[in-house]
Amino acid sequence: MDFQLDEDIQFLKNNIRNFVENEVEKVAMQIEKEDKIPERTIEMAKEMGLFGLSIPEEYGGLGIGMVGKCALYEELGKTHNGFTTLIGAHTGIGTVGIVELGNEEQKQKYLPDMASGKKIGAFALTEPEAGSNAANLKTTAVKNGDKYTLNGTKHYITNATEADVFTVMAVTDSSKGAKGITSFIVEKDFPGFQVGAIEEKMGLKGSHSAELILEDCEVPEENVLGEVGKGYVNALKILTNGRAGLAARNLGSCQKLLDMSMEYAQERKQFGVPIIEHQAVAHMIAEIGVETEALRSFTYRVAWMVDQGEKLIKEAAMLKLYGSEVYNRVADKALQIHGGVGYISDYPIERYFRDARITRIYEGTSEIQKNIIAGQLRKEYS
Repeated sequence: MDFQLDEDIQFLKNNIRNFVENEVEKVAMQIEKEDKIPERTIEMAKEMGLFGLSIPEEYGGLGIGMVGKCALYEELGKTHNGFTTLIGAHTGIGTVGIVELGNEEQKQKYLPDMASGKKIGAFALTEPEAGSNAANLKTTAVKNGDKYTLNGTKHYITNATEADVFTVMAVTDSSKGAKGITSFIVEKDFPGFQVGAIEEKMGLKGSHSAELILEDCEVPEENVLGEVGKGYVNALKILTNGRAGLAARNLGSCQKLLDMSMEYAQERKQFGVPIIEHQAVAHMIAEIGVETEALRSFTYRVAWMVDQGEKLIKEAAMLKLYGSEVYNRVADKALQIHGGVGYISDYPIERYFRDARITRIYEGTSEIQKNIIAGQLRKEYS
């Protein structure tokens, strides 16, 4: 396994690091208070090509492999997680389906604008009765001539208010269970489509989640993504391949928390010495360091497997589980190290602590990952 980055990726990684430190960080508290990412920040991200990371060069993107993307996501994870989520949801589950499953006509139609950031992508699977049990969808798609009519409600959809193009899962044949689900490319301007209530969330300010309401929504037949009836399989593929990217974002946040904890522990004095001289604090620092480095190795190993085209259902689930659990443990220790300052919302530790919590829930809960892992292990040992 070779995790060496070529010169182009290293150059872009350094540019993103500078962008994060000099531009995003200075508006991080503004994002938190206003629940809105400044347009200037988004435009700068577009100019850097950050919305086209997953899209091949022939469609206007950067065409970066998973190892390279993880190196860039790691840098993005070191700043406001709401900003990172806007980009990550677009470059991950928002566009990967069209890149991997779309036909040439669909790619030509959608990917150039998505690569430039002119159009934002989102992924719409979750429903009130279909979260962890993704096969229990109630949204239906009925074929009428050369169109499908979609009816149903999606919720907790990341980028819902910003997105122009949605990958939507709907039931085309209720008699076939999971094999009766089909993927559709749905545009926000299609008749019968509307964005519903915006959810007030615990964290990820600036990244908006909302309901999608499909009421006799007309979708052209040519907007079926992949094969009819393969939507559930497609959804699992999209989520599986995106898990290394999510882990890399978690890794970046863990590294940032380690950096802040080290700086604080060496400056803050209690009982006449810097608190890092106290064994209890030193041990927490050591634990953060070990878990962050272990997550780094695991993340890039799985990313390399993605680039090799290997089957990695088990490893991707393990990484999603481990990465989100590590981020939560690291955020908790970092807050403890910072004490009262860590609990105050004027400082970033409190924000990371809240933002970490969703990682154990979205894109597959920790419990679902354990089910997947156990199922794969049973197959291996049967």
